[in-house]
Amino acid sequence: MKLHVHNTLTKRKEEFAPLDPANVRMYVCGPTVYDFAHIGNARPVVVFDTLYRVLKRLYPGAVTYARNITDIDDKIIARALASKRTIDDITQETTRAYHEDMGAIGALRPDHEPRCTQTVPEMVAMIAKLVASGHAYAAEGHVMFNVPAFADYGRLSGRSRDDQIAGARVEVAPYKKDAADFVLWKPSTPEQPGWESPWGRGRPGWHIECSAMSEKLFGPTFDIHGGGQDLIFPHHENEIAQSVCAHDGVQFVKYWLHNGFVIVNGEKMSKSLGNFYTVRDLRGKAPGEAIRLLLLKTHYRAPLDFTDDGLKQAKGDLDRFYTALKNASDVTPSAAKADKVFDALLDDLNTAKAIAEMHEYASVLNAPRSPDAKAALLDAGALLGLAQGDPLAWFQSDAEGPSAADIEAAIQARLDARKAKNFAEADRIRDDLKAKGVILEDGPKGTTWKRG
Repeated sequence: MKLHVHNTLTKRKEEFAPLDPANVRMYVCGPTVYDFAHIGNARPVVVFDTLYRVLKRLYPGAVTYARNITDIDDKIIARALASKRTIDDITQETTRAYHEDMGAIGALRPDHEPRCTQTVPEMVAMIAKLVASGHAYAAEGHVMFNVPAFADYGRLSGRSRDDQIAGARVEVAPYKKDAADFVLWKPSTPEQPGWESPWGRGRPGWHIECSAMSEKLFGPTFDIHGGGQDLIFPHHENEIAQSVCAHDGVQFVKYWLHNGFVIVNGEKMSKSLGNFYTVRDLRGKAPGEAIRLLLLKTHYRAPLDFTDDGLKQAKGDLDRFYTALKNASDVTPSAAKADKVFDALLDDLNTAKAIAEMHEYASVLNAPRSPDAKAALLDAGALLGLAQGDPLAWFQSDAEGPSAADIEAAIQARLDARKAKNFAEADRIRDDLKAKGVILEDGPKGTTWKRG
């Protein structure tokens, strides 16, 4: 089978044909580093991490994945002022936390992680091109993109002229020639971060940042641009406009992919509703791998309803995978591949079907403990970023409950009690551990434990 993806630009599923099979390029919009990543931020990371794994299987050694860090933004400036900390302190601390949280949910690091602060000269150069070609204009220290000068504006989002203006989310300003025009460069006060430019000291607008960073890495045209559905308009629409116009009409991106929204318990996630979950919060409730699995159980383009029950079920599914691997610890896997899982992922990342097939491999591995089934289960996990850890360690790790050292001490005390023929004490220790969520399993090689 060939990889097929749903292209937001054409509104249909298409066969993926890279511009250059020896140089497959994917760019995904990354975080604005002023706060911890929430579960909505995590969804595109997991979705495009899975696509990255599939592409690497299809085009070994030929895939380059970039995900940016937005470290120039008014939200960062506001956070620095409110907290009386430096911008560098905030962005560095938040970036470290982001890497930790995304690593915990099994995301591979991208090949490149460009930062806005390292790409300002390229942004200034691109803006200068747009001004020179008449696609942008300077006014009162700002540089604005001239939307009416780009006839294809609105093609990605499918928005009408009225919808474009209503959804532009830009302030009405006397220096704008058209209500839909958007900012490429804006002036900075002495207290705000700024860079010198032909239009005075200032800083870039949000949209030009990704256009410049992707061009610096990939050139004017590349294969895949991804992000959340909320970025289609205005961010990605604006990226297309400025990138195409800066390169005399050359195509910017061939395939645009967008994941659906995340809601929580059927409602929009909101701090005021008390249902706003950061990945860091959720890591206190369940392993990061369970968070990842829950995000994969719904097709990436559909809305995802995140619930505590769903997270518990995802943990249970992983328990099943790891149990099958633990029980087959003495089985040497063959060279078999997870062909059914791979085929499902080739069909526009049908992760729900892929996970169902993974359960089938686990069932076969449970009986008759087939080397092919073990190999397929492990390969499926590699494609989905699941079940790659040590099975024993999986069952012995948890966010809550007694520590591993305390459990091992209790097991030794139980062993001592049994040697002394104090079976009542041995049973008490076993029952006490069970009440704390720890299950003991006696076998010919001794006593092992797992969290139930």
